Amino acid sequence: MEGTGLRNVSSHCSISEMDDFDLSKLLDKPRINIERQRSFDERSLSELSIGLSRGLDNYENAYSPGRSGLDTPASSARNSFEPHPMVAEAWDALRRSMVHFRGHPVGTIAAVDHAAEEVLNYDQVFVRDFVPSALAFLMNGEPDIVKNFLLKTLQLQGWEKRVDRFKLGEGVMPASFKVLHDPVRKTDTIMADFGESAIGRVAPVDSGFWWIILLRAYTKSTGDVSLAETPECQRGMRLILSLCLSEGFDTFPTLLCADGCSVIDRRMGIYGYPIEIQALFFMALRCALTMLKHDTEGGEFVERIVKRLHALSYHMRSYFWLDFQQLNDIYRYKTEEYSHTAVNKFNVIPDSIPDWVFEFVPKRGGYFIGNVSPARMDFRWFALGNCIAILSSLATPEQASAIMDLIEARWDELVAEMPLKISYPALENHDWRLITGCDPKNTRWSYHNGGTWPVLLWLLTAACIKTGRPQIARRAIDLAESRLSKDSWPEYYDGTVGRYIGKQARKYQTWSIAGYLVAKMLLEDPSHLGMIALEEDKQMKPVIKRSASWTC
Repeated sequence: MEGTGLRNVSSHCSISEMDDFDLSKLLDKPRINIERQRSFDERSLSELSIGLSRGLDNYENAYSPGRSGLDTPASSARNSFEPHPMVAEAWDALRRSMVHFRGHPVGTIAAVDHAAEEVLNYDQVFVRDFVPSALAFLMNGEPDIVKNFLLKTLQLQGWEKRVDRFKLGEGVMPASFKVLHDPVRKTDTIMADFGESAIGRVAPVDSGFWWIILLRAYTKSTGDVSLAETPECQRGMRLILSLCLSEGFDTFPTLLCADGCSVIDRRMGIYGYPIEIQALFFMALRCALTMLKHDTEGGEFVERIVKRLHALSYHMRSYFWLDFQQLNDIYRYKTEEYSHTAVNKFNVIPDSIPDWVFEFVPKRGGYFIGNVSPARMDFRWFALGNCIAILSSLATPEQASAIMDLIEARWDELVAEMPLKISYPALENHDWRLITGCDPKNTRWSYHNGGTWPVLLWLLTAACIKTGRPQIARRAIDLAESRLSKDSWPEYYDGTVGRYIGKQARKYQTWSIAGYLVAKMLLEDPSHLGMIALEEDKQMKPVIKRSASWTC
């Protein structure tokens, strides 16, 4: 998160005009089922195309609002045991990070580290960073800040976006924005960054996906479908999707991306088809499918989404999945196959498999690898992409269970003393010089290069609950509680086991704080999972079931 020099563009739309729906009465009601909220969640992808409906299972149609306006988590209030002392401290810190625009909360800044010599852009509201904060507020029955954020970023989407003389796509969402208060004129203005100020000048591909995912979370949490049904939100979703579903020279259903386009926002060799973007793309498509209207404009997108989801799920489950059996198959691949019957479709050279993979992949377990493109497989583990694959049901139930098996089997490598490694293993020596460009921030076992990020705790916890492994989440939370508060809520940790506070890590990093709160509330009240997880669509069955770990 670096870069300055954002465009100063005045925003003339007061959020007070947006607050025309009083949620407090709805949130104080007992838990109920809201029929119209369910929308197209009730339909499988195949049935959507022919208009048939079906019911959902388990948590996905749960409606579980918290209590509005409390200073302590509603989830803790519903339990008889005393919350951990860190919980109250975390809520205080989260509230101190709140940003207001014309008197209304619109987000949380990245960090409130008063000891930092340089603020850089940590005083801005980042779209991806705000997601765990938003979930914490939703789970605590405080949806107004989330609604305001969704509407404000939607307004920013409509700005003209240029990098030098090139105009960006209309649907691009900002990476971040900053509210400037003028005490003399008593006015608020907003600056937004769409990538023109970021390192490498890369637009945030993930921002639009997170926005759609958060809109669904708001809808599921509050039961308020009126926001998603507004013409503005409908258009915003269509603009985002139009960037991703347009036809071109692609031969794969995955999205081609530049390095630094996501949470890993520096050069780390993730260019191509990174797992994080593909998993978020899949989840955003499924979320949009539940909220798009079947009118003239929306209906066309629904049809395109259904087709893309089928192709994307097949591609990811077939070519990105790695377990012991698949690794052995790749190890034995023939090369230079030329025909539609080729087994080694991407012409991957077996000698390019790094040595560490053979020790890392257990006999029981598996994961989605980092990247697949012609003659290239990036075997690195990326935590966010694999957790999102579980939550979105991009991973089949068998694959989701295998991912959790891998985490348990490789706990000392992926978790160790603090959850959770953002990537594994670290790039070192010649690989580090070649792939990162000698990046002084992404040295081995630091930052994005094998660093440990506490914010990932909420994603791990959600994945654990969805796969029926809450004991793994409890173990990870216990580790976090032993140090996070004492270490002043750092952004990341360094070292092979996550023992050292990151050399450039900010203290009181907001998403480290919010990630802990979300993890705690999810574990205490698993019904919250419904706002951030999707059940498997049983119509998207994997064609190939070749892995022993799927059936063990």
